[in-house]
Amino acid sequence: MSQQLTLSSLPLFPLNTVLFPGGELALRVFEVRYLDMVRKCHHAGAPFGVVALSSGSEVRKAGAPEEQLYATGTLATIEELQSPQAGLLAVRCKGGDRFQIVEQRLLGHGLWVADVRIIPADQSVAIPQELQYCADLLATALHSLRERAPETVGITPDAEQLNDCAWVSNRWCELLPLPLELKQRLMSLDNPLARLELVSDVLEKTGISR
Repeated sequence: MSQQLTLSSLPLFPLNTVLFPGGELALRVFEVRYLDMVRKCHHAGAPFGVVALSSGSEVRKAGAPEEQLYATGTLATIEELQSPQAGLLAVRCKGGDRFQIVEQRLLGHGLWVADVRIIPADQSVAIPQELQYCADLLATALHSLRERAPETVGITPDAEQLNDCAWVSNRWCELLPLPLELKQRLMSLDNPLARLELVSDVLEKTGISR
């Protein structure tokens, strides 16, 4: 039996969004508790963890509800970092492995860190014929987005990605205006085919599949 990979004291970035493996995330960092953390991660080439907030605010405010974090998040690797002005970082990240929080701690200056267990990557599962339309619609949607905003959409899928349940379902989860709680549940599923089936249900209910 292979030993489970764990990480200790992983810095966390709680957000009102869900990062999926393989997805891109743009951040504008200005809070003191995150500026130093992001710089250190970038210098070391180390990831930080993105976790969705089940309650609380991304930006710390007086009187705001206490931050409560979902237990499953995604590693984020910094691919680009710029400092357009003092006290501000523009960061572009890539989603990596998912993780489960084993123990979390709030440090004195407001930064969350956690000991986490890395969740094995989704197995490669070919898209069944009855769900092929999900991949076809995704390819069309991404092409349309690239034509309308080529500077912001950098995804050009290949045939292998468009035949992978995990990749197709993850990209749809990013594009669809789903409630945060549902995105979190979909990201946490360990069965990529089940995730794509749920995405298919959403596409049919919203009329996108027609």
